[in-house]
Amino acid sequence: MAGIAGRVGPDVPVPSCPDWLVRDLVRHTGWVHRWAGLMISEGRAEPPSNRQEIIPGGWPSDTGLAGWFREGHERVVAALDSAPPDLRCWTIMDAPAPRDFWARRQAHETSIHRVDAELAEGNVTGFDPELAADGIDELLVWFIGRPGRSPSASAEMTLGVLATDVDRGWTAVFGPETAHGRRQLGEADCTVSGPASDLYPYLWSRTPLGSLKVEGDHAVLEQWRNSSAF
Repeated sequence: MAGIAGRVGPDVPVPSCPDWLVRDLVRHTGWVHRWAGLMISEGRAEPPSNRQEIIPGGWPSDTGLAGWFREGHERVVAALDSAPPDLRCWTIMDAPAPRDFWARRQAHETSIHRVDAELAEGNVTGFDPELAADGIDELLVWFIGRPGRSPSASAEMTLGVLATDVDRGWTAVFGPETAHGRRQLGEADCTVSGPASDLYPYLWSRTPLGSLKVEGDHAVLEQWRNSSAF
C-alpha cells in the first residue's frame, strides 16, 4: 500500500471505494493501525476516540504519507508482538483472546485495503491460500453479523462458499432480519467456488467474479454484493 501510494500519488481514485482517493485510503488504514495499536499497547477497556490522541501531529503531508503509513503499521505490529497472551482490552465483538482477535482483524483490515490500493494502480496480486481462507472465515463466521454491515434480503437466502485449494467450505444465511454463517458447506441457493485467494477479495466486494465457478441462483451473489457494507 505504501509503495503504491508513492508510485501513483495521493489524488488517484480508488475504484472499490468510490468516495476515496489514495490519500483517503492510506489515511484511513494508518489511522486504524494507530487506533488499534494504542488500545492494544495500553490494554484499554474502551477504544480511543480523541483524534488528537491518535494522530497528535494531524494528518501527514502528501509527501510524507507513505512514511507515516509505515510508521503506524510498525506501531501496531510492535504492540501485538509485545502484548501478553492474556491481554485484556476492548474488542469490536466478544472475543476470548483479544490479542489474537486484533492480530487477525488488523491482518485482514490491511490485506483488503491493500487490494483497494492495488485496484487504484490496476494490478491486484494474490494471497497465501491459508491467509485468504482465514479472511473468508472471519467474514462468513464473524463479520457477517456486525450491525449495519450485514447483507440482507427480502426473503432468506443461503450462499455456499468452497475454497478448492484448501478444501474448506462455509455456508452463509442472510435475510430480512438476520445474517450468520458456519464453517461447513451445506445446501445452498447458490454456491461459489474457486481458489481462496480469488474468493477472499471477491466476497469482501473488491474484485469481480472472474474465473470463480457459480452453481445455482446468481441473484444470491448479486444480493450479497449489493446489500452488504463490506
